[in-house]
Amino acid sequence: MQNELIKIDYTGNPAPLGLLGFGMTTVLLNIHNAGFVPISSMILSMGIFYGGIAQVIAGIMEWKKGNTFASTAFISYGFFWLTLVGLLVLPKIGWWDAIPESANTMGVYLSMWGLFTLVMFVGTFKLNKALQFVFGSLTILFVLLAAGEFSGNTIFGTIAGYEGIICGLSAIYTGLAEVLNEVYGRTVCPLGIVQRD
Repeated sequence: MQNELIKIDYTGNPAPLGLLGFGMTTVLLNIHNAGFVPISSMILSMGIFYGGIAQVIAGIMEWKKGNTFASTAFISYGFFWLTLVGLLVLPKIGWWDAIPESANTMGVYLSMWGLFTLVMFVGTFKLNKALQFVFGSLTILFVLLAAGEFSGNTIFGTIAGYEGIICGLSAIYTGLAEVLNEVYGRTVCPLGIVQRD
């Protein structure tokens, strides 16, 4: 009988990187949506580099660990940020038609992301309550943003801004909680672990 080698994974947990990339970028964009600051290169740069590239890297690391849920989430939302920046910037630099996109176009885009997020939210029922809050509030955020685009009513965008700040802060909390809990080797910041069957 041949002895099997046990492979031990000494790599770090990439989830905090993905959660922080998502959370911090979400807070900054929704500070704009709530009406506090104009859209600027600060928000767009965060969308490209931290919300986008850092999340994709975290997703690839999760894939190497065999974590399908986290890999799908981080890579998808990383590319969400990159496509969003593309939608905002490409027409302005002449890489695409200068004709403004219709509200329905952006509404459909946001609706697709809302549907994706809703299904991912169902997946969190087996994970922890902190992630349930992140994905649940993100689903609501996409619904509000899509409603604003379809209706043309700016109040939806403002409400979405405040709700998005809460969503982003919840992702920041979840990411930092994972870091602190691992560093201290105990629960410093609770995540609301779900009892598995």
